[in-house]
Parts: sequence; structure tokens; C-alpha cells
Amino acid sequence: MAKNKSKNKGNTPKAPGTYTLPKVKKMAESEEPVQNEEKYMRVAPAAETKKIADRKLKAKITHQEKNSRDAARAAARAEMLLQEEGGYLEAEGIERTFKFRQDQLAPSLDVNTVSKVFSLDLPEFGPYSIDYTRNGRHLLIGGHKGHIAAFDWQTGGLHFETHVNETVRDVTWLHNETLLAVAQKKYVYIYDKSGLEIHRLQNHTYVDKLEFLPYHYLLASIGSNGYLKYQDTSTGELVAEKRTKLGPCNTMTQNKYNAVIHLGHQNGTVTLWSPSMPAPLVKMQCHRGPVRAVAVDRGGHYMATSGADGQLKIWDIRTYGCLQEYYTPRTATSLDISDTGLLGVGLNQHVQVWKDAFRTKQQSPYMSHLEAGSMIQDLKFVPYEDVLGIGHQKGISSIVIPGAGEANFDTLEANPFQTKRQRQETEVHTLLDKLQPDMIMLDPTQIGKINRLTKAEILKRREEEQEANTPDTPEKEKKRMRGRNSALKRHRRKKAKNVVDHKMADMDEKIALEKAKAAKEQNRDKPFTTLDIFE
Repeated sequence: MAKNKSKNKGNTPKAPGTYTLPKVKKMAESEEPVQNEEKYMRVAPAAETKKIADRKLKAKITHQEKNSRDAARAAARAEMLLQEEGGYLEAEGIERTFKFRQDQLAPSLDVNTVSKVFSLDLPEFGPYSIDYTRNGRHLLIGGHKGHIAAFDWQTGGLHFETHVNETVRDVTWLHNETLLAVAQKKYVYIYDKSGLEIHRLQNHTYVDKLEFLPYHYLLASIGSNGYLKYQDTSTGELVAEKRTKLGPCNTMTQNKYNAVIHLGHQNGTVTLWSPSMPAPLVKMQCHRGPVRAVAVDRGGHYMATSGADGQLKIWDIRTYGCLQEYYTPRTATSLDISDTGLLGVGLNQHVQVWKDAFRTKQQSPYMSHLEAGSMIQDLKFVPYEDVLGIGHQKGISSIVIPGAGEANFDTLEANPFQTKRQRQETEVHTLLDKLQPDMIMLDPTQIGKINRLTKAEILKRREEEQEANTPDTPEKEKKRMRGRNSALKRHRRKKAKNVVDHKMADMDEKIALEKAKAAKEQNRDKPFTTLDIFE
């Protein structure tokens, strides 16, 4: 019995026939080596965090990178279940990938991919702004001289084509391909899939840029009046109207991770906005001249900006520090980042695509394209496709960029092959799951967290703060009489105490001279002593 007691260490004896499994030390998921792990990484390595001085920020970023690495390793383990595989263009020997033209790539591509390389010549109505739906199936184009068209660019099915006979500054799809918004000369108009005008947003005037937040059903606009406005497209209400106080603005993009709007201003600053805050969440001094283009990656970690000072900079939004700086021979007027992290840059008549620009500083671009005699206006990577759409002065072009699209997509998030019934069901589900504007913040992971402080601790901290703010010996309150403290008297007292003008200075100087003269006459009547010499 003593032997059994020593083994059980005082616990109750177990029933006959029962046993316990031996404790096995569980290996952390981050310690398991996995093959092809780096292929799924979307953030910089953890070695970059050693330069961060703030301990809390350093621990937070390290935790985020650990979760990202665990997700990449989980994706690498499930690689056998994925049906598609992404790949990049590779050169042999002394060849360079940026020297390959689209006609040279055509023999190595399949028939379906070759059909996605095309160009529409529309020299009368340019330059053109373009936008793709979230599933990458439908294309919307808007010419500066009033031409608007929407179509299924993969099958060539035209939805509608119209001419509004006035200036078109920007176009964007709303929650799906059934509705779209167009920023025209004075107002913003809403059209349906057939080109019928549904609504005119009179609150949005002289708009230059449009952005749609799909999870919040918010249409954001900014223009020459310097007001950032949020319109709820599900209820038709104007949610917020923010005055930037930085003059006209024609550069805007959204952070898809937290739905924060990024604005580029004429004084070289980039501001981050939320509809629930009256002032910008963050203000960054990025360039010495006006900001021409801004782009944010899908994970919300990095931002690319270009300015009129001829600089292209890569920023880490988590630390608000500059990672790389590039000199551009001409000002980059448009930027866009693909799902796999490729950076597209529009320079005058050239289009450059940079690979791994957020990891290390690159010496040469990944691919290059030339639109001869036509200025680049807009760039957009097609979701889930290795295709880059270009809007320029003479029309639009579509080129192939190997490795630009995510090879495996989530059909519950965005389905390029969805039917009409699936589209209707998705629209109902997104309306039911719509997020409120107040939930837009820099760190969306804070939503839903519980404050673990008890009520007693909160009251104790509040009392300590009050004691620290109150002085030890409070002054006695003066007894104030009613009707003796008018606004005019307060103004005169304030002016007498705080304002010093030339009349008061002359009066003070005159009084000082009279006092000195009186003191001199008073000392003249005193008897002279030897002590006055030493004084």
C-alpha cells in the first residue's frame, strides 16, 4: 500500500482496468520545418524588427509575423490539395526578364492566356480610368471626355456603352457588377448594369477620386474642395464628411486590411482617415513635393508612394518608417500592388513591374512595357489573374504578368465563375454581414476584445489620476457677485493684463521717470556722509 501511495502521491486510487496516457510534449507549429514555406510568405522576415526601439510595438509585430509564418506553413502543408500553382517568368544565362515583350511571350502561353492580351484603340475620348470587380471578371472603363463602357472582358460580352457628354474623372464598381459609380464634371452618378442612371449624389461635388469599401458598403470620394465624404450605398445616407484642411486632393486609395482611406496631398503628406474620427488617424510626411500616387498591399503592411520630387518610396505602415527609396526619371503617376506583392508603376509612357520590392531593394524591374505615344493614366492588376490592365491616353491595354495573380482563390469570398443565383445569394449575405462605419480603425484585431480590468480597479485608477491632478493646498474660491462680471469688463481686464501697446509703454516710462525724480529730490535734503561714497 505504501508503494502505491508513493506513486499516486496522495491522489485517490484509480479503478481497476483504467489507465492514463503518458504526457507528450506538443511541438510548436512554428518549430516544424516545412518545404516550400517561403513561397507563401507575404511579409518581411522577423530580422527587420530588431531595429524597433518600442518594446510593445516590437512584440506586436513579432507576434503578427509569427502568425503569418504559421499560416504560410499551413498553406505549404496543404499544397497537395491545391489544384493550381503560381509561377514567375525566369530568364536563362545573360537574359533579363524585363526585356521580354508580349509578342515574345505568346508562343509559350496557352490559348486562354493569349486571348487575355489585347488593346482597345480609343484615341478620341482618352485618357481612360479602369476598374475591375472583386472577382476579376468584369471591366469598367471611363474616358475623360465622357465615354463609359462596362463588359465581361474574358468573354467579350458588352454590358453597356454610353457617352455622357461631360468630363469623367473616375469610375468604380460597387458591391458587384450590377451597379457602378462615375465621378463626372460636378456630381457623382450611380448607373446600373444596362447603363441606366439610377441616382445622382448631390453631396459629392467636383470629385476626382472614388473608392468603394465592400464590407461596409461605403462609397468614399475626394475632390478639389478638400472634403472626404462617405456615402452608404445600402441606405443612401451620407455617413461622414471630413474636411482635410490640406487643399485639393486627387490621390486616394484604400487599405483592404482595415478599410482605412489613404490620401496624398499637395504638401507631400499622406493622411489616414476613418469615418468615426474628426481628424486623420496618422499624418506622414512622405515627399518634398505633391504626392502623385499611393498604393497599399493586400495584407495592409506596406505602402508605396510616388511624388513630384521624382522619388518612389516604400513604407512600413506598422512602424511608419521608410524601407526603400528609388529615383524615377519621370514622375510616377499611377501605382498598384498585386495579390502576390508585385508593384506596378506607371511612368509617362512606360509601365514597370517590380518583384520583391517590399523585401529588399531591387536593382532592375521584373517586367517592362511601353505604350508608344500614349501617357499612362491608370494601372490595375486583375484579381486571380496574371493580367495587368492599363488605361492610357489612346485607350486601354491588357498585358500578361506571370505570377501576378493568386493561383488559388476562395469561392466564398470572390468567385470568378459565379452564376446569377450565386451572385444574388452573395449579395444578401454581404448585406446581412455588413460592418458599421465605427468599426474602421487602424488595428481591427482590437474589435471584440474584453477589458479585463475590474470596476474597482478602474475607480481606483480614476481616483489616483484625480489626486495627481489636484494641488495639495487648494486656493480659496473667491466670492463672486451676480451681475458684476459683464463681457465688456472681462475684456477690459484681459486687455489690461495681457495686452501691452505703445501708449501703456510710454505711460510706464513716464511714471518711472517721475518716481526717480522724486527720489532724487528726497535724497538731496539728507546730510552728506562718507558712507555715500561707497554706496
